[in-house]
Amino acid sequence: MVNPETLPYRPCVGIMLLNRHGLVWVGHRLPKRRDDKSPYMWQMPQGGIDKGEAPQQAAIRELREEVGTNKASHIGETSDWLYYDLPKEMLRKGLKGKFRGQKQKWFAMRFEGQDSDININADYGAKPEFDDWKWVEMSYLPELVVPFKREVYEQVVTSFIHLTQ
Repeated sequence: MVNPETLPYRPCVGIMLLNRHGLVWVGHRLPKRRDDKSPYMWQMPQGGIDKGEAPQQAAIRELREEVGTNKASHIGETSDWLYYDLPKEMLRKGLKGKFRGQKQKWFAMRFEGQDSDININADYGAKPEFDDWKWVEMSYLPELVVPFKREVYEQVVTSFIHLTQ
C-alpha cells in the first residue's frame, strides 16, 4: 500500500464559471465504467498546471479544453491554495498513483457568451471529460461533487458567494 504522506499534492486550478444570472456551470463527468451510476459525477472545470504555466493561464486553458469556450473574464480568485486528499482506495489509481491529492487555486470567471458558445465536445488539445452540463445555484455545488472534494467546494462557495449578490 502506498504511504500517502510520502506523495506530493498535484498543482491544479479550478474554475467557477458564473453566468449573468449568478448560476454556476457544472459538467457531468464521463463515467470511467459503464456501470458507474454515482450521483456525484458533476463538477466544475479543473485541471493540472503545466510546467512553466501560471495558474491563471492554466485556468483559461482548462476552460477552453473542458467547456469549449474562452468567452469569460476573470472576476476573482481564492487567496490561498485549497487541498484535498484522495481516499485510500484511490491512491494507486487516481492521479496515476503519483499524488496524494490536489492543491488547487480557484478562479471565478464571468461567462460572457451564449449557451450555444459552450461545446463540451470541442477538440482543443484534450479529450472530452463531460457528457452533459447545466447551470446550477452555487449553494448546490457541494451536494453534486464526490464526497472527498466536498470540503473544497464548500470553501470555494464561501470565497465566491459575494459574486452572486
